[in-house]
Amino acid sequence: MINYHNKFFRTVENSSNAETSSDTIFKYEQRGNIISSSYSGGKVLKGHLIGLVSDDGKINMRYHQINTEGQLKTGICTSTPELLSNGKVRLHEDWEWTGNNPSKGTSILDEM
Repeated sequence: MINYHNKFFRTVENSSNAETSSDTIFKYEQRGNIISSSYSGGKVLKGHLIGLVSDDGKINMRYHQINTEGQLKTGICTSTPELLSNGKVRLHEDWEWTGNNPSKGTSILDEM
């Protein structure tokens, strides 16, 4: 299992309907197979996620955030890790907004 504890990530690629950007920084914490993160930057004033990490490092999570327009947004996401040649982790994310305006997208986050 990949241990994400105290790792920082930044979005490097995103769908057009996403709110995170290269200005959004994620700080991950992990205890056993439970993972959480606080994040902010760009269009995101404050966000949190919580999830479970499988033995192969895949993350199944839920997230909520408040954007710069004062809107509370929620969603679900599956992140699949890729170990890069420099030893850092890249996350390939498939996500979906939930609530009043559901839509799907993809993102790529790189460990900083």
